Amino acid sequence: MKIGTPREILNGENRVAMTPDSATQLQKLGYECLVETGAGAKAGFSDDLYREAGVTVVDSAEALWGTADIIAKVRIPTAEELDYLTEDKTLISFFNPAGNEEGMEAAKAKGASVIAMEMVPRISRAQKMDALSSMANIAGYRAVIEAGNNFGRFFTGQVTAAGKVPPAKVLVVGAGVAGLAAIGTSTSLGAITYAFDVRPEVAEQVESMGAEFVYLDFEEEQADGAATGGYAAVSSPEFREAQLAKFRELAPEMDIVITTALIPNREAPELWTEDMVKSMKPGSVIVDLAAEKGGNCKLTVADEKVVTDNGVTII
Repeated sequence: MKIGTPREILNGENRVAMTPDSATQLQKLGYECLVETGAGAKAGFSDDLYREAGVTVVDSAEALWGTADIIAKVRIPTAEELDYLTEDKTLISFFNPAGNEEGMEAAKAKGASVIAMEMVPRISRAQKMDALSSMANIAGYRAVIEAGNNFGRFFTGQVTAAGKVPPAKVLVVGAGVAGLAAIGTSTSLGAITYAFDVRPEVAEQVESMGAEFVYLDFEEEQADGAATGGYAAVSSPEFREAQLAKFRELAPEMDIVITTALIPNREAPELWTEDMVKSMKPGSVIVDLAAEKGGNCKLTVADEKVVTDNGVTII
């Protein structure tokens, strides 16, 4: 049986679904491995590295999809890619089945089998296959690195003969996988870190990582903020107003805000409004990890860095 990985065609996508190392493991299990030429280039894997690992490098996407029995890729396939499917093919990739009706219908019409990586249950036994969590973990870490790269001061406080520098104040909105990774990175860099989540049960995790949990005086609703599958539930309008009031109170004091709030198959909730951005100090940084679904910040522009009139950088 042949497992093949095409080159990702979305702009800015550097990942590849098969590495020379994973191909070696698959070959030990008896599979034949193929990659499209250039598939691993942006991830640092040349065609020669694949060849050294015993992988067959094919010249085109059409040849790859035509030859492989199982196609493993990263991004949701485009209409053009779905057109390559046949009833004897199996596709393994992110697919967003609940929000990708067009893709589901196209795969169904072809009679192909699709395994959606989003649907791997978020339980201990399946952690090795939980691609959502592994990517969210990296995103949370990267958010802090991006913030530091755009912030004009240290994260950590310093006292030297030349004077004193106060530590940065960081607010992480959403303490899921990405949020906890951001909290861990921020605290390890020496920032004073605050975190908010609609699920009060995560307060213990936040505090165990050296951050301060931001509580709302809204006990009954906050106690019901969890949904199944490790995600936050949709909040009531009353709870949302209490939440926004707390953020307005915190905004002028925060140097860096990292927002991570997303619920599957919904637009990102707007949590950081225009007036909050305007109340922040010049030089402050917002990193919006929900940009792909509209953003948690009102002024977010997906795939662009925005600098506001009052000198706040939004990534």
